[in-house]
Amino acid sequence: MDITCLPMARGVLYLVAVMDWHSRYVLAWRLSNTMEAGFCAEALEEALTKGQPEVFNTDQGSQFASLEFTQVLQDRACR
Repeated sequence: MDITCLPMARGVLYLVAVMDWHSRYVLAWRLSNTMEAGFCAEALEEALTKGQPEVFNTDQGSQFASLEFTQVLQDRACR
């Protein structure tokens, strides 16, 4: 899972995507005009409806370290 910045005519949008490393299939994605953790947690929740990994990998962004995001993983016993 990672976030990228998309330049727009007036500012930026942030795209977060959850990908399966093996198949490279995009399991879920969200767009936001802020870097708050909520849209990342929403994408994670959607991706977890398609399967539950033993290990989940992200970069070290503050969104992925937030309680809102990590609670979703802890509730589903992912590492």
